[in-house]
Amino acid sequence: MNTGHPGFTLPQIALLLANLIPVFGVLYMDWDVGGIIVLYWAENLVIGFYTILKMLVADGIDAIGKVLFFCVHYGGFCAVHGIFVLKLTEYAGLDTVTGAATSWPGPLVLLEKFYNLVQGVLSVAPEEMIWVLLAMALSHGISFLLLFIGHGEFRETSARKLMHAPYNRIAILHIAVIMGAFLVVKLESPIGLLLALVALKTGMDIMLHKRSHKIAAKQAAGQSGAP
Repeated sequence: MNTGHPGFTLPQIALLLANLIPVFGVLYMDWDVGGIIVLYWAENLVIGFYTILKMLVADGIDAIGKVLFFCVHYGGFCAVHGIFVLKLTEYAGLDTVTGAATSWPGPLVLLEKFYNLVQGVLSVAPEEMIWVLLAMALSHGISFLLLFIGHGEFRETSARKLMHAPYNRIAILHIAVIMGAFLVVKLESPIGLLLALVALKTGMDIMLHKRSHKIAAKQAAGQSGAP
C-alpha cells in the first residue's frame, strides 16, 4: 500500500470508522455522551500500549529503561487527564475514584491512581463500550502492522522519539473536551459535545497519522538515496 497516496489508506479508513461508531451509539443506542468522552480518554491507553510495542521493536532490549519511565510518566499523565474527564462528566459517579487513598511508594503513586481509575471505568462501562474500545485498538493495530512493521518505519525511528508522540494527542483531546463542554452550555444539548469531539478527534487522528508516517517515509527515502 502506498502511504503517499492522496486518498484514504486502509489505516486511515479504520481510524475514521472507529471514530464514527460512538456517533451511532449515541444517536441510535442511547449511549451516554459522558461515556463517549471517557471512551476517548480510554483510547489513550491503547495508544500507550502500541507506543510501548513500537519502542521495543525500534530499540529492542535497549528500550527497557525508557519503557519503564514512559509507563510511570505517561500513566501519571493519563491519570491526571482522566481525573479531569471524570470531574467534567461525573461518569457513573466515578469522580469519587480520584479521592481513593494511596499506598504505593514514591512516584508509583501516579501508577496507583492510574490503576484505580482504569479499574473503576471498566467496572461500570457497558459491554458495547468495551467493544468500541476494541475496535479502536484494532484500528491502531492495523496501522502498527501495515505501516510501522510492514513498511519498515521502525528502522527510521527510536524509542526516545516514539515516547514523546502520544502527549500531543492528549493535549489536543483536552482542548476538544473543553470546547465541547462550552457547546453543551450554548446549545443546551449534549449532542454539541459529541459532534465537537468526533470532528476534532477524527481530524486530529488523521492529521497526526499522516504527519507521523509522512516523516517516516521521507526519512526512508532520504536514506535510500531516492530523489
